[in-house]
Amino acid sequence: MSQDFYELLGVSRDASDTEIKKAYRKLAQQHHPDKHSGSKEVEEKFKMINEAYDALKDPGRRAQYDRFGSVSGAAEGGHRDNGYGADFQDLFSEVFSDFFGGGGAAGPRRPAPERGSDLHYELEIDFEEAAFGTEKKISVQRTVNCDTCRGSGAKAGTQPVTCTTCGGRGQVAFQQGFLSIARTCNACNGRGVIIKESCADCRGHGKVRRTREMGVKVPAGVDTGSRLRLMTEGDFGTRGGPPGDLYVSIFVKEHPIFSRDEYDVICDVPISFTMAALGTEIEVPTLDGPVKLKIPHGTQSGKVFRLKHKGIASLRSGRRGDEQVVIRVETPTKLTKVQREMLEKFAEVSGEESTPLHRNFFSKVKEIFE
Repeated sequence: MSQDFYELLGVSRDASDTEIKKAYRKLAQQHHPDKHSGSKEVEEKFKMINEAYDALKDPGRRAQYDRFGSVSGAAEGGHRDNGYGADFQDLFSEVFSDFFGGGGAAGPRRPAPERGSDLHYELEIDFEEAAFGTEKKISVQRTVNCDTCRGSGAKAGTQPVTCTTCGGRGQVAFQQGFLSIARTCNACNGRGVIIKESCADCRGHGKVRRTREMGVKVPAGVDTGSRLRLMTEGDFGTRGGPPGDLYVSIFVKEHPIFSRDEYDVICDVPISFTMAALGTEIEVPTLDGPVKLKIPHGTQSGKVFRLKHKGIASLRSGRRGDEQVVIRVETPTKLTKVQREMLEKFAEVSGEESTPLHRNFFSKVKEIFE
């Protein structure tokens, strides 16, 4: 007596279609002949698993099996039971595509066009160029079709011939047990053609390395880490495939005066403590040139003045950010005798606790420790 199909798949008699399919997938993967060096025992087990699944996956055939313990040779809809399952070819392609590269029942196919490789280039630009945009000339090495043979790889005046081993498909099929396996053709290395006389310039590859100079438009607002994509400027494709792309990575040099916060420009401006105390008007640098800035009396170190629309243009909107002018009050490190005497007189007249920050800080300290 043949083994019960439900028992063979390891499911109960009231198992759902999903449970049956899941069990079949698991068992089919475990008992695939390619995993067991062509074992006849495993091959027979594999056939039985497929026969069981073919009977139970179809409602009509399953009902017939449940009633009579067997199924007829022909499935509903005219499908023929070949011992591996009526629709084994479709499910086989789905479950075992890793063994066949997706070839399925159609057999080896002609080599498909392949897209060329992407290229990468690092471009260094100045701070101002990143702020306003620029255009740069770059030289890039890329793989292109050989001009001598026009990409065929064959000597001038000759043409590649179709590989007789694979019939131009680049793959050959062979039997392993009851399965048909497709592998890359050794005679043509998967190209589908044989070159009898190679082109002297490209040595039969059909491609050569060439240096190309091109212009790159860098938009305003880029920063270190920004990447520009130049479509079809990469390596040429194979067998008529499209070229790859060129990716240009941006690196912005440090500026001696400016730094950046998103689209705002930061500029630290030092002033003397007398200028901060008395107030003054100074000239500060911007990306557009120097501008006048009024410093009120009593300005503290770290005070930020914002200059509207003096920053960097946004990559999305084009709207410019601001410039943040950060005031740094500078304390003198060397004093003349006269300067020292005047400062001592100032301290005597004003008192050490006359400054608001000093007074506020020590009043808080006093509250904490009393």
